[in-house]
Amino acid sequence: QLQLVESGGGLVQPGGSLRLSCAASGATLDYYAIGWFRQAPGKEREGVSCISSTHTVRNYGDSVEGRFTISRDNAKNAVYLQMNSLKLEDTAVYFCAAVDYYYCSPSVSFFDYWGQGTQVTVSS
Repeated sequence: QLQLVESGGGLVQPGGSLRLSCAASGATLDYYAIGWFRQAPGKEREGVSCISSTHTVRNYGDSVEGRFTISRDNAKNAVYLQMNSLKLEDTAVYFCAAVDYYYCSPSVSFFDYWGQGTQVTVSS
């Protein structure tokens, strides 16, 4: 079974950058759509960005547009989220998720496989 493990989170000042990684094992990601989600304290999990199995990128919400970039490297069986110009409101646990389907969706329920999340804290 596919397993996902996020890494790369941490404490960063506003305006800083982080690169999150999602490493997969148990299966190859070639035919999976991969999404990044985040969940801030007291809030529902929300879609951040998604990349399809055909490498089409979808960003969800204008809060991350132009600052976050999702990418995938099938050879490494991994997906990444480059986060720049981080803001206080970006503080959340970030999850990667996968579904054995070509296309993306911002819906949590669409995805079958989830990592445990990595904490991103943006604070001055």
